[in-house]
Amino acid sequence: MTITQYLGDKADYLLDFKDPKIPKERLHVPGPDFVDRIFAPSDRNNRVLSNLERIFRQGRLSHTGYLSILPVDQGIEHSAGASFARNPDYFDSENIVRLALEGGCNAVATTFGVLGTVARKYSHKIPFLVKMNHNELLTYPNKFDQILFGTVKQAHEMGAAAVGATIYFGSEQSARQIVEISQAFALAHEMGMATVLWCYLRNNAFKADKDYHLSADLTGQANHLGVTIQADIIKQKLPETNSGFKALNMGGSSYGKLDERMYSDLSSDHPIDLCRYQVANCYLGRSGLINSGGAAGKNDFAEAVTTAVINKRAGGMGLISGRKAFQRPMKDGVALLNAVQDVYLSREVTVA
Repeated sequence: MTITQYLGDKADYLLDFKDPKIPKERLHVPGPDFVDRIFAPSDRNNRVLSNLERIFRQGRLSHTGYLSILPVDQGIEHSAGASFARNPDYFDSENIVRLALEGGCNAVATTFGVLGTVARKYSHKIPFLVKMNHNELLTYPNKFDQILFGTVKQAHEMGAAAVGATIYFGSEQSARQIVEISQAFALAHEMGMATVLWCYLRNNAFKADKDYHLSADLTGQANHLGVTIQADIIKQKLPETNSGFKALNMGGSSYGKLDERMYSDLSSDHPIDLCRYQVANCYLGRSGLINSGGAAGKNDFAEAVTTAVINKRAGGMGLISGRKAFQRPMKDGVALLNAVQDVYLSREVTVA
């Protein structure tokens, strides 16, 4: 199927969108020279630059400035049985790395355990992105807190090109997590590895008349905090709504700070504008924004392609898609990853 066919009745709405609130001329758009143009003038050392370049030169999107990453940490985050029941082959750690390789990804993002079991066989064949912290679901009752499962030194010694971590912004634990991960990222840069931050929101108060965990203004601010601790790449959920700050300031409550121009001048209700606001909060694209592919479902190919189109047209850097890829036979998972990558390879899908 073509990109237009996957988009269906959304094709014109997404592909013909013009006049975004924040013009593309303000952005640092991904391209083959991204490391030289954006990271080389920064304080990143030569080893970080080398590892970033290695990631950008891997897979089907090599030398485009765009990224396709396979993330598989759901064995911890969502429990192994629930994650791998659809395809038990992925209980075997090697198959996770094989899917990333055969799927033409730029990197594989997964746990210390997965990558450690196959490090000598694969660390020189595809960049490793070690996910350092997780929220485990075996504590009773379940709690939501990202805790470290290993060290930056371990990631370095297994040959990782990058480390990744999650911060639950807005949660009671966020202050501790910010300190932990900012220190970990500083050490990772010192040791020559790139850094990727999962900038997620987590607070029951963010669920009101809508789920404001997916609000452009709140996720955008999470992104801004993420780049402040020097994340080279930001992973964020695609926004589906806006005005989270407004909703949390109703009923006499006071939360955060807002300016009405955030909603009138910097964004609209169009999904590309909402995503562009996320990009703007990544220093206007100096740190790349990759959006997540979401849970597996009935229309995975169409949903993944749609997310990729929105991300690319908004000025984002790529997609990180896990469950949609590994919760199916490997051949079909490869096909899904390739369908996403085709969006970033397409000259017809441009930055709005």
